[in-house]
Order: sequence, then C-alpha cells, then structure tokens
Amino acid sequence: MKDPVIGVLALQGDVREHLGALAESDAVARPIRRPEELDAVDALVIPGGESTTMSNLAITFGLLEPIRKRIAGGLPVYGSCAGMIMLAGTVLDGRPDQESFAGIDMTVRRNAFGRQVDSFEADVQIEDIPGDDFHAVFIRAPWVEEVGDDVQVMGRVTSGPAAGRIVAVRQGNLLATAFHPELTGDLRVHRYFVELVRRAADDAR
Repeated sequence: MKDPVIGVLALQGDVREHLGALAESDAVARPIRRPEELDAVDALVIPGGESTTMSNLAITFGLLEPIRKRIAGGLPVYGSCAGMIMLAGTVLDGRPDQESFAGIDMTVRRNAFGRQVDSFEADVQIEDIPGDDFHAVFIRAPWVEEVGDDVQVMGRVTSGPAAGRIVAVRQGNLLATAFHPELTGDLRVHRYFVELVRRAADDAR
C-alpha cells in the first residue's frame, strides 16, 4: 500500500512528537480531534499524557464510542504510556469514573513506577524488533500486571528495581508500550507499527 494515513489522538499529551516520529517512519500523520476525522485514517496512535484527562476529553469530544467501534473492527492502534492505559481492558489505581477504549486483554496499573519525580530511563529488550535493547523513557508510567492468553508480551525492563516488569505488549493489531519512544529519536517502535498497519491493510484486501 502507499504510505498509510495514521492519526494521532490530539486531545492531550505529546501529540507533536508522535506526529513527527510517524512522518519520519514513512506514514502520513494527522491529528485527530473529531469523530469524522477518525473515518479517514488507517490506524491510530494514542499518545502519552494524563489518562484521566484523556478519558474525559474523549467523552466530551464524542470520540470514546467511535474509537471503541473502530478497534473492535480491527483498526490498528498503538498506545504509549497513557495510551497503554487507554487500551487496557482493566485499569488499577484509576479514578472510578475513568473510561478506556479497551481492546487489549490486560490489567494495567497507573503510575506504577511512581510519580513525576520517579520518572526514569531504562533498557528494554523488545521481541520482534531487531537491534540493541531499546533505551526507554518512563514518565509516571504504568506497567502491565497481567495479560490474557492472546496477548504477546514483547518487552520487559531488563535491569534495576523494576527488572522483569512488562512494559510492551501486542494483541493482534493493537500495540502498547509503557514508555515514550517518541522522545528518544529511536524510530524502531514507530516503524514496527507502520509495518503492522501495512500488513493489516494487505490482509484486509
């Protein structure tokens, strides 16, 4: 297929960084703020930010149910940090009224590594992505406590007090990381997602 059109949910968070990383990864990147804009994309990225705010804004802008419907229909989606939380079927330590797009059969804990002052960097080995360990940036990051049978654990922290924690997963066309690859200049995760989108389009033909 030609360069896929990938939307970045532009309600809150590090939208600009994802738009830039996608554009460098041979995709056409567009900000998405309204339901009708969602109809024009081949895939979606849910950026890092603040998941409760993102949840509330998705409801306010009428995007919650349309995104859920597109995910159920097979739309490829990548979520980083807060985006991982928004893709989780179960969220621990969230607000009682917090909604997610669901999609990935996993249990995620918000702010699992601590608050803003506990943000850190660590090496993560990611399955299916060749090269050295990924130097990952964690900012008030979640981690995955449990996954369903259909979820592939792609990455764990390899060192430090959080060693072994699950921080990257994939279920079908859905990909999520607890860290922020858009902040590192390492495009491997974005390129992996773009190829996932291409394969999904080919399979749908």
